Amino acid sequence: MREFLYVINDPMGFHARPASQVFMEARKYMSSVEVSSEGELADGKNLLSLMGLGVKEGGVVRFRLEGPDEEEAEAALKAVLKEI
Repeated sequence: MREFLYVINDPMGFHARPASQVFMEARKYMSSVEVSSEGELADGKNLLSLMGLGVKEGGVVRFRLEGPDEEEAEAALKAVLKEI
């Protein structure tokens, strides 16, 4: 299992565009991708679930990955998040 934290820097928060980018990347991997913030949990491979987190600017998001390609998935998600 791998985990990392990400702070939302977008003034609009974790809205449709960044959620879509995370979703599109997460679904490429076999590993599970859980995304959580302030006690709310979302499936990283479910766009509506991700958007439902409603994380605002400055909010912290925890990514938890588990599976056979978790290391590659972590690197890819970090790269996507860097571009958001």
